[in-house]
Amino acid sequence: MARDKTVYTCRECGGQSPKWLGQCPHCKAWNTLDEGPAEPAAGAPRNRFQGLAAAQPVRALAEIEASEVDRRPTGLGELDRVLGGGIVEGGVVLIGGDPGIGKSTLLLQAVDALSADWPVLYVSGEESGAQVALRARRLGLVGTAVQVLAEIQLEKILATLEQMQPRFCVIDSIQTVFSDALSSAPGSVAQVRECAAQLTRAAKASGCAVVLVGHVTKEGALAGPRVLEHMVDTVLYFEGDTHSSFRLIRAIKNRFGAVNEIGVFAMTDKGLKGVSNPSAIFLSTQGEPVPGACVLVTLEGTRPLLVEIQALVDSGGPSPRRLSVGLDRDRLAMLLAVLHRHAGVACMDQDVFVNAVGGVRIAEPAADLAVLLAIQGSLRGKALPRGLIAFGEVGLAGEVRPAPRGQERLREAAKLGFTAAIVPQANVPRQPIEGLTVHGVERVEQAIELARSLG
Repeated sequence: MARDKTVYTCRECGGQSPKWLGQCPHCKAWNTLDEGPAEPAAGAPRNRFQGLAAAQPVRALAEIEASEVDRRPTGLGELDRVLGGGIVEGGVVLIGGDPGIGKSTLLLQAVDALSADWPVLYVSGEESGAQVALRARRLGLVGTAVQVLAEIQLEKILATLEQMQPRFCVIDSIQTVFSDALSSAPGSVAQVRECAAQLTRAAKASGCAVVLVGHVTKEGALAGPRVLEHMVDTVLYFEGDTHSSFRLIRAIKNRFGAVNEIGVFAMTDKGLKGVSNPSAIFLSTQGEPVPGACVLVTLEGTRPLLVEIQALVDSGGPSPRRLSVGLDRDRLAMLLAVLHRHAGVACMDQDVFVNAVGGVRIAEPAADLAVLLAIQGSLRGKALPRGLIAFGEVGLAGEVRPAPRGQERLREAAKLGFTAAIVPQANVPRQPIEGLTVHGVERVEQAIELARSLG
């Protein structure tokens, strides 16, 4: 079969060249030419996605009929939480993570659970069918209704989808798939973009839910073009250390649900199992309170989580270090300046190390108050009292700002047996929470003095 003609288009100016050049001949930009299919001949449809949807008349927004999308649970509660309730027909999900983190294992479990009611297809581009079957046996999966295709050519995959008409399909992985319409190697920017676009078109046209597995770079971002994240409906990231038994899966984009949801899994000999009480993972198992530790109630999507923040302050010499794991390093430097200016606690000649226990990454500013209390506890060498939690955002003027959904955070802490809380004054509940004493503060210096008096 003759290969379709391809052209190289400049990302900067849109100019085209019949072959790859290091420099665009039109705008003189370097390394901006990407391969793509050539425009069809005269008389042929110019848009390759013209058949995706019929032309619709212009209507007012209030006249358009809208209904909630139907969801199909995958059988894995934590995965359903991140997806917003389950798989959506015709939805395209992109899931990325480090090698060996558990992407293929999780999706094989989901495919096996969905195969009881739906026709499913597992397309493996990295492993043979025998390797996939061996993993299924190791995980204890039945797999009698799971159809497996070991193929990397896009046209054959699309033909199989059209013939089988599955309701759920996994492509593992999108970087291994190539199209005959392009001459570049699998995994290149042009191939990844073209294959993802064709699979997305097929999913929308047929109503088949498609999951694309994506590789990540050394920096942790999805390999290939950033446009891949814009083409799909949902983007999930696997997080966690491959040497640890716990995995986190986070949604950073979801057209059918909330973003920043988090699912927690434990890796066992029978695959990934959902963790019903993830707060137990992120809390230390110390028997007695230790200096430099403070428990934070953070929000991950709709779920409040209790995470222990640990700080170590030690003499650092002329060039002290500022290091944080799971927290923003620049924000740590800002908090140390606020602590010095407004609370009189100086760490200018000290090394400061801050860590979020359990490998979780905290991005919300409500962790500021817990970080400051942990730092002052380590500097004084005196532990905070047992059963104390804290949360609140700290501003440059030394004020303690309220955190969103403070009531839910306090109820979660009380449910897990915590007895005292240091929170912003605006987050103090009007009705007392049984078993929990709430102390409201408005300034950083008030919080530090309160922590010293409680300790």
